Amino acid sequence: MATRRPSLFRRAVIDPDHPVKPSSAGAVLFIGILSVLGLMTLVPLYWMVVTAFTPPTLAVRFPPELWPSSPTLRNFAAVLSRPMFVQWVINSTIMAVVVTVFTVLTASMAGYAFAKIPFAGSKWLFWVLIISVMLPFETILVPLFILITRMGLVDTYAGLILPLLASPFGVFLMKQFIQTLPSELMDSARVDGANEWQIFWHVVTPLVTSGMAFLGIITFVAQWNLFLWPLVATRSSGMRTLQVGLVLMREEEPMYFGLHMASATLAAIPIIIVFFAFQRYFLRGITVGAVKG
Repeated sequence: MATRRPSLFRRAVIDPDHPVKPSSAGAVLFIGILSVLGLMTLVPLYWMVVTAFTPPTLAVRFPPELWPSSPTLRNFAAVLSRPMFVQWVINSTIMAVVVTVFTVLTASMAGYAFAKIPFAGSKWLFWVLIISVMLPFETILVPLFILITRMGLVDTYAGLILPLLASPFGVFLMKQFIQTLPSELMDSARVDGANEWQIFWHVVTPLVTSGMAFLGIITFVAQWNLFLWPLVATRSSGMRTLQVGLVLMREEEPMYFGLHMASATLAAIPIIIVFFAFQRYFLRGITVGAVKG
């Protein structure tokens, strides 16, 4: 009876030291498909930038121009001339930076406790934390609003920021990073007389810098783009964040497409800067748990 040749997947699993390499034609096809998909994802970003530099009278032209024949900065000047635009940027920056810093610190400490400090009920408490990750924010939106209303925090920085400081996903992520560290490092520090606080700052934190940076990136991006909670928690125009302010601008002038795209381009600049500045940490973070030490 003829023996059946194992599949490529089985051969790769059985002999991981000699993985099966794809053929050159398959590699070229795979790279080509990924390149096309990557270019497709850049089309909305490209069209946003092009429309931002297009004169208002030509933004509604059909067929549209792939590149404006007479690029202008008039749309950006119109955005920056809005009296509340700078204040919206300040509000978004304050909210995103404060929430990011507190989230990274508290999630790292909680992740260290769950990963390396055994205590009664830790497993049950961690599963409660995991369940809370599955709950959409909309389910707690009304209770949070009632809470800040009774506390008199509506339309304040405290009411805007405090409900966002806790991050169950951040705790889970940092636990995954920290539990990959050898426990012998913590035991050696305890033998030398270090307490848990000293172990966290001087032993754990330097080893999970990439994880903290990754958590900081995704937290900052999420808070910068947050719309629903700032819309509910603020009332005056001076307390609105950038994302809410952009919607207000669109409602005031729905047909001024160049203005909308220019404001969206300015709003995307901080996200692009943060991503490219910390890209290496982002790439490390998405592989957490993929390789077993």
